[in-house]
Amino acid sequence: MIEVKNLTKEYDSVTPINGVNLTINDGDVISVIGPSGTGKSTLIRCLNLLEKPSEGQILFNGEEITAPGYDIRKARMKMGMVFQSFNLFGHLTVIENLMLAPMDLLGKSRQEAYDKGMEFLRRVGMADKALSYPDELSGGQKQRVAIARTLCMDPEVILLDEPTSALDPTMVSEVQAVIRDLSKSGKTMMIVTHEMDFARAIANRVLYMDEGGIYEEGTPEEIFEHPKKENTKRFIRRLKVFEAIIDSRDYDFISFGVELDRYLLQNDVKSSGKNRIRLAIEETVQQILIPKYSSPDIHVAVEYSMQDSSTEITISYSGEKFDIRDTGNDLSLSMIENAAEKIEYSFHEGEERANEVKIRVKRNV
Repeated sequence: MIEVKNLTKEYDSVTPINGVNLTINDGDVISVIGPSGTGKSTLIRCLNLLEKPSEGQILFNGEEITAPGYDIRKARMKMGMVFQSFNLFGHLTVIENLMLAPMDLLGKSRQEAYDKGMEFLRRVGMADKALSYPDELSGGQKQRVAIARTLCMDPEVILLDEPTSALDPTMVSEVQAVIRDLSKSGKTMMIVTHEMDFARAIANRVLYMDEGGIYEEGTPEEIFEHPKKENTKRFIRRLKVFEAIIDSRDYDFISFGVELDRYLLQNDVKSSGKNRIRLAIEETVQQILIPKYSSPDIHVAVEYSMQDSSTEITISYSGEKFDIRDTGNDLSLSMIENAAEKIEYSFHEGEERANEVKIRVKRNV
């Protein structure tokens, strides 16, 4: 369907993608992942010709859309684009936003555009908001409307550039549900996302981008469980394990919480699970260990498993042998036990942080 040959995009001081080769087959659902600044959005924008490639070719069903003189509008009609921002017209109602492009670009009658618009609003669960204005909608609702608007143009391919990154965490799941539905319909899709559990769940192929191109690609199982190349391994390791070292009573727990929340969001951990993880760490570290040690040396590791949705917290700390279950803080211990399936303590004589507590957090039922 789409063939990319030696695609390069240069800016004045940076070349985000350099010599990319890629084949997208009919019906593929491809997740694009990788660190920030590695050309993920640039690649997807080049495919749609929102960015003009500096070198290389893009062929769509055998037709070179990067050829001089090619009608860019024709290419964009074949490949629908969903952005981080919703780009809805504030002075138009929801249904009017959906009707505009089919009437102007496809020559549809007003009734045809209305019928098609309502069909896709029903599909994304937004038919009851057809006469609302964008400012009356939540962020998640706006993005669902934006997806419906893209579908109204009947594109052969849908490109999604971090469609949930601008949303409040409480709204992410509703948009993900719509995209999951699309992925099951046979529609060819490519999605740039930082939410790894989601990326794994919807895709049949995953591209890991780094060092100016597609660094490694494979099935979700191959990339997330058995990556072969070093940068991919490091990236997946960082996704799987959140780590922090707490070495002061004045440690910045606000920033710690922000980074922990980012990790949990990337792994699509449900709200109730997040709360149990936070509570177990806060009570163990801030209420039991910090008060005990004047110069704390605490290592916290949180590991979430996508396979069985389990979370294990490992907290290791220096000092004399001390099991948190022997604390006099019965309230904190009770709260930790309520959040945990299992608590294990061990002491490793001679190690820098000889005390170790493992807390397996209760899973969502």
